[in-house]
Amino acid sequence: EPRALTQLMNEFLTPITAVIQAHRGTIDKYMGDAVMAFWGAPVADRNHAQHAVQAARDMIARMRELGPEFRARGWPELAIGVGVSSGVMNVGNMGSRFRTAYTVLGDVVNLGSRLEGLTKYYGVNIIVSANTAAAADAFLYRELDLVRVKGKHEPVAIYEPLGLKSAVDAGTAEAAQGFKLALAAYRAQRWDEAEERLDDLSLLERRTLYSLYKERVRHFRAEGPGAAWDGVWVHENK
Repeated sequence: EPRALTQLMNEFLTPITAVIQAHRGTIDKYMGDAVMAFWGAPVADRNHAQHAVQAARDMIARMRELGPEFRARGWPELAIGVGVSSGVMNVGNMGSRFRTAYTVLGDVVNLGSRLEGLTKYYGVNIIVSANTAAAADAFLYRELDLVRVKGKHEPVAIYEPLGLKSAVDAGTAEAAQGFKLALAAYRAQRWDEAEERLDDLSLLERRTLYSLYKERVRHFRAEGPGAAWDGVWVHENK
């Protein structure tokens, strides 16, 4: 019902907003059930990428905490995906003579939106760009893919933050290294090795990511990737 939906949205967006603000983020806008935020303006923040990634991880943790409460109230348990992109963008008051908004524009902004849209495809909660991973280097990352997203010609490497390097457990670090080796074999077209490594990883944990790559390996082994294949996966959807 409309009144219940309004209440649910407020109960969802309030804690998410609190996490963003706690990590020095600026709320840009609410778009339905989505939140857009940015770091580094209007107050400069040298550690903007670090704060953005930590905010993303804390948002995921907060949503998990809210799950039992939502279920108890008869509401659906919500899950979110977060995309983070870092770089130069245009920031300021933009709009018309009737209404303006303090917001950001640019390719970097659009990439962040595309990355959020890819979280479901790869079965992960957070995807960050290579620039973000390089700037927020206190975290351990798993490279997910080399992709060409809609609206961009150059391929970009995308990563999943797994936690602070100082706090990641041995099993998570081992799985990340195992997937790194599987990805290297996949890109070198060593299909048998890639499949074997993915099978080993699947025994440790069930992940959409492993199943996705195993399906790619089976396809390329049967059809061949073509002489011009560069390992880039093209995503046509936003």
